[in-house]
Amino acid sequence: MTKEYRWVLQGEEETRSFAEQFAALLQPGDFLALEGTLGAGKTTFTQGLARGLGIKKVVNSPTFTLIKEYAGRLPLYHMDVYRVEDDVASLGLDEYFFGEGVCVVEWASLIEPYLPDERLTITLARGEGESRICQFEPLGERYIEKCERFDYNARTGD
Repeated sequence: MTKEYRWVLQGEEETRSFAEQFAALLQPGDFLALEGTLGAGKTTFTQGLARGLGIKKVVNSPTFTLIKEYAGRLPLYHMDVYRVEDDVASLGLDEYFFGEGVCVVEWASLIEPYLPDERLTITLARGEGESRICQFEPLGERYIEKCERFDYNARTGD
């Protein structure tokens, strides 16, 4: 059974700050699978990661472009596969999934068979009011170690 890590974040700016702090642990080749309903905070989370990677450009959802690349401490490959149809294999995603940057895929479960076996699944959900519930599910030792090392002051449970 996989251990899960859970936090309650109060609004968009805390979600960005949380992700910004987590970005300090990211390394080349890291893969983050983002899950959550529309408006749950997936892009907001990615904006925080980008800030933590030193990316100055505006980060927004790549819904209609599929992939956006940003340069920072590490390259950030931001994908939104919500509208991807059946021909996922022809998109050449492996070069991003196993590249030298950090790969963030929104709606990753829609292309589950193509995802790396080892990854960090991050699920965001709406809580009460403006709060968001953020849950990490690490698959693989690399991601378990990151979760164990991450110390965010608003942590609410294991």
